[in-house]
Amino acid sequence: MHNSRQPSSPAPSLSIVQVLACGAGVVTLSMGIRHGFGLWLQPITQAQGWTRESFAMALAIQNLTWGITGIFAGMVADRFGAFRVIVGGAILYALGLAGMALVNTPFLFTVFAGILIGTAQAGTTYAVIYGVIGRNVEPARRPWAMGVAAAAGSFGQFFMVPTEGFLINQWGWQDALLILGVAALLMIPLAYGLREPDLHSTHAPVAGQKPNQTIAHALQEAFSHPSFLLLTAGYFVCGFQVVFIAVHMPSYLKDMGQLPTVASYALAIIGLFNVFGTYGAGVLGQTFQKKNLLSLIYLTRSIAITIFLLSPLSPASVYVFSAVMGVLWLSTVPLTNAALANIFGVKHLSMLGGFVFCSHQVGSFMGVWLGGYLYDKNGNYDAVWFIAIALGVAAALINLPVKETAVVRA
Repeated sequence: MHNSRQPSSPAPSLSIVQVLACGAGVVTLSMGIRHGFGLWLQPITQAQGWTRESFAMALAIQNLTWGITGIFAGMVADRFGAFRVIVGGAILYALGLAGMALVNTPFLFTVFAGILIGTAQAGTTYAVIYGVIGRNVEPARRPWAMGVAAAAGSFGQFFMVPTEGFLINQWGWQDALLILGVAALLMIPLAYGLREPDLHSTHAPVAGQKPNQTIAHALQEAFSHPSFLLLTAGYFVCGFQVVFIAVHMPSYLKDMGQLPTVASYALAIIGLFNVFGTYGAGVLGQTFQKKNLLSLIYLTRSIAITIFLLSPLSPASVYVFSAVMGVLWLSTVPLTNAALANIFGVKHLSMLGGFVFCSHQVGSFMGVWLGGYLYDKNGNYDAVWFIAIALGVAAALINLPVKETAVVRA
C-alpha cells in the first residue's frame, strides 16, 4: 500500500465526464490510426520497390519526432491550453497521411510519415491529454482517469486496426490512407471539449508548490531528481518493445508462414486486452505503489516474449501472446504519468511528461529501426527479440528504487 503525501490540486474548470469523453475520443483516433501502420509495411515496400529498412526508418523518425516535439507541445499546452495544440496536431495528421499515400520516394515518405505525423502525434496523444486531466481531476482519482484515457487509446487500436485492414483490402493502400486523413480531422471538434476557460487560474499557488515556478526551475528540479531519471530510463524500454512488436510482428508472422489475417487479429487482440490492462493499471495505481506495478509489467513482458519464442508458432499461440502483451501494452502510461504528477505536481505536467515520453520515443526509434536493419542484415528478427527480453529485465530493476513522494519546495 502507498500512502505518500500528494500535492494539492487546483480547482477544476472542466467536468471529469467532459474531459474524459473528449480526451478519450482524441486519443482513440490518434493512437488507433498509428497502431495500424505496420499493416502498410509490405504493401508500400512492394508497390514502391523499397527495402523494409526504408519504411522502418520513416516510422523510426516518426517516433523520434513525436518524442522531441512532444516536449514543446507540452510546454505550449501547459501555458495556453490543449485546444490549440490538438487542432494543429489534427491538421498535421491529415496532411501526413495524405503525403504517405501520394509521394514516391523514401525521403519524401520520411518527411510526411516521419516528421509531419510524428509532430501531429505529439499534439494529440497522452502528454497533452494528461495535462488536462491533471488540472481537472483530483489527485486521488488521477491514476484511474489516466487509465481511462489510456484504455481509450487501446480501444482505438482494437477498433481501428481491423478497420484499416479492411480499408486496404477494399480500396487499396493509397485510398485507405486518404480516408484516414479525413478521419483524423474529427479530432478538431473533440478538441473544443478540452478548452479550459481560464487556464492561468488553474495555476494559482497551492500547498507545497512554488507560486511562480518557471519552466527552467521545473526542469532543474526534475532532472536533479533521481526518480525522474529512473522513470525516464524505464520508459525507453517500453517504447522499444511495443513499437518493435506493433510495426514488425505482422511481417514476422507472414515470414513464419502465418496468414495476413492472423497479424490483423493479433494487433486487434492487443488493443482489446490493452483496454483492460490500462484501465486496471489505473485502478491499481490508486492503491499500490506505481513503481512496483511498473517493475512487474516490464518483467512479465520479458517472460511473455520468451515463452512465445520457445513455443511452437500457431495462430493460437499468437493470439495468446497478443492477449498477454495487450494487458501489459500501455499499462505503463497511466502509472508513469501519475507518478510524475505525485512527485512534481500538475503545473508543468505536460512538459515533464513530454520529456519522459521523449525517452520512450528514442526507444521506439531503436526498436523499429533495429527491427528493419537487423532483418535486412540477418534475414530474421531473432536478435531484436532477444534485445527486447533483456531490456525488459533491466527496466524491472530500474523502477524499483523510484520514490513517489511529493517534492518539498522552499
